[in-house]
Amino acid sequence: MRRDNSHVVVVGRPTSEGDPLTYLTDKESYDKSGIATWTGNVRVWQGDHALRADMIRYDRNTGTLTATGHVAMTEPDGSTTYADHFEFSHGMHDGIGTALYLRMEDNAKLAGNGMRRTHGLINDLSKAVYTACEVCSKTPEKPPFWQFKAYNATQDTQHKRIEFDHAWLQILGIPVFYFPFFSMTDPSVKRQSGFLMPGISPHDRFLGTYVTIPYFWAIDQHQDATIRLLASSRTGPEITGQYRNRLNFGTINISAGTAFDTYSTSEYVKVFGNTVTSSNDYGLQGYFFGRANFALNRYWQAGANINLATSANYMRDYRVPGYGQETLNSNLYAEGYGVGAYTRIDAQAYQGLNQGVIQNSQLPWVLPRLTYAFQGQPDLLGGRISLKTTDFNVYRSVGVSDQRAQLAVQWDRPFLNRLGQEWLLTARVDSNVYRATSLNQQPIYATGATRAVTGQALPTIALRMNWPLLRSFSHGVGTQIFEPIAQIIAAPNTGNSSSRNRPNEDSLTYEFSDTTLFSLNRYMGTDRLDGGLRANVGIHQNWSWRGHEIDMLAGESIQEHITYNRIPYSGLDHHLSDPVARIRIAPNSAFDMTARGRYNPWTRQFDFGEGLVSMGAPLLRVTAGYVYAPVTPYYYYGTDYVSQTPNSSYLQKTNELTGGFSTHWRNYHASGFFRRALSRNQFVANGGTVGYSNDCFGLDVMYIKQYTRIGGIQRNTTILFNFTFKTIGTFGING
Repeated sequence: MRRDNSHVVVVGRPTSEGDPLTYLTDKESYDKSGIATWTGNVRVWQGDHALRADMIRYDRNTGTLTATGHVAMTEPDGSTTYADHFEFSHGMHDGIGTALYLRMEDNAKLAGNGMRRTHGLINDLSKAVYTACEVCSKTPEKPPFWQFKAYNATQDTQHKRIEFDHAWLQILGIPVFYFPFFSMTDPSVKRQSGFLMPGISPHDRFLGTYVTIPYFWAIDQHQDATIRLLASSRTGPEITGQYRNRLNFGTINISAGTAFDTYSTSEYVKVFGNTVTSSNDYGLQGYFFGRANFALNRYWQAGANINLATSANYMRDYRVPGYGQETLNSNLYAEGYGVGAYTRIDAQAYQGLNQGVIQNSQLPWVLPRLTYAFQGQPDLLGGRISLKTTDFNVYRSVGVSDQRAQLAVQWDRPFLNRLGQEWLLTARVDSNVYRATSLNQQPIYATGATRAVTGQALPTIALRMNWPLLRSFSHGVGTQIFEPIAQIIAAPNTGNSSSRNRPNEDSLTYEFSDTTLFSLNRYMGTDRLDGGLRANVGIHQNWSWRGHEIDMLAGESIQEHITYNRIPYSGLDHHLSDPVARIRIAPNSAFDMTARGRYNPWTRQFDFGEGLVSMGAPLLRVTAGYVYAPVTPYYYYGTDYVSQTPNSSYLQKTNELTGGFSTHWRNYHASGFFRRALSRNQFVANGGTVGYSNDCFGLDVMYIKQYTRIGGIQRNTTILFNFTFKTIGTFGING
């Protein structure tokens, strides 16, 4: 049939199995030998293949197609092959071509002087070049930022792989790395089995020089596994694996490893002067990290998070993720969600990693713990009732073992008046019942009986008033809020609660700041409760105009009963507490500052303070932070704090300064940070990153220095080089 001087013809006999050949051309001619010549804007289709050329000659006798001039063939996967000349047989499934250029996904390009096509599945290219970088349109002869130059290359379109023989990795046209053989996944594939980029580290304090060789196994569409072999010059090899499975009703993620560690750590003296000996920390070692979560139905789910290691030193020596933490935590759980209700039952276990602070025998087992929370609908009085319970059984081989049954019931009734005041009436009852043994050991160190069955109940009633006064200014484009806040809380006086023979699992810290100024209980949990009659007052102000904002809060607490049993420097040693305040200043997107603190007017010193400042633009952003507290409660488990003197480890100051910057200019970026303990006059950690990235390549150089000691040993400086090649992967070198 003829349309607009073009010919559209379906050739009767199929040139491949079941696939006819269809073409469209501006002009066609035939000779007596059965050769058809199509010229002009020639287009040919066969199945999912499409071909375009300036001229195509078709031999009806042999079924051979010869395409010449601006040849372009589109493959079923969407990739396009360009050539100067191509000759096909058996339809478009077999053929040879010259000056080939293949464009694939993610801007990947593969070119060659010549190509042989077999069964429409295998493309063999000679003098091949591969890159994912843009080619400069003004100077196309200029080499791209990086490219693979190989003697030959093979593209397997069925298995989605590209293999190079005798290949050089060139950067800016300069050969950098030589690969006798290199295999990679086709850019169109997101997951495929094969070896990943290896890692090389020229020096490590514990491993020496080491290499890592990972292999990825794509089991099916929803599960995979990664196996990694580590070989080092200083200690034994390690093999690790990760298995992932994403199911319709949940997920599984398991990581495990084993090694023969030959590095043995000697004994050392920890912070409190005790000698710590290392045993079973070398030889055959291993770890297991597993996470799983399953949806049982629309309301309930269950799961596990298991983290175990044979020793902290093994994790240190082989850079196992998680080293540097105080503990490895494991738990099993089931939790359910309902209308206004939440239930969770779990079991928890801990493994200590820093033996310089705490021994494994001092860590608890929680078998089990039950948490239930409920919030009801508004009742006839306009209030809303809520309740929460956290019940558990805690076991320690060295230390307090106890069981607790706890219930907190609270009723809140908000209301307004004609003056615009917002009132909140709260009635609450906290109750606990305990059974405990070994109360004379950590973390209670009781001086009385070692066993006790005890309990407490504390009714509390509170009334809070917020009176937000609003006005507009700056010609109606700004607002000011002036909000007085007052609260009165009445409860029986709990007295000297910290010295009682009662377990304490969730109230080891006490915080009095702007964040807890109006809290009913300023302990972190319910094993210790705030009692007595007290009032809290504060002023909240906010100014907002044209994208600028200033927000501040200041207040104090007035107490009838003074108790001296809280953590020292709590700010509540007098009837009138230390004033607390917070301020946030954000005049524009280039500056943001938040600061809070607590000032003691009797000693004329700050008992607590912290601040964070961020300023700059994307070109250069600078941040700085500061925190000060005269008490560091991190060593609570390590020693008897009740009998400590003010110079003990428990009362060491936290006085730290942090800072950092980040910058981004064109293709370059850099960042840095530091953390310095002013009270100890030494750095805690510092580091930085410098990098370059473009459309196809990325280079990052990272530096990290940690000064803290774990297990009596301080790790050396770490330098990491990361080379990222688009469509290929990341290649890392540790120093």
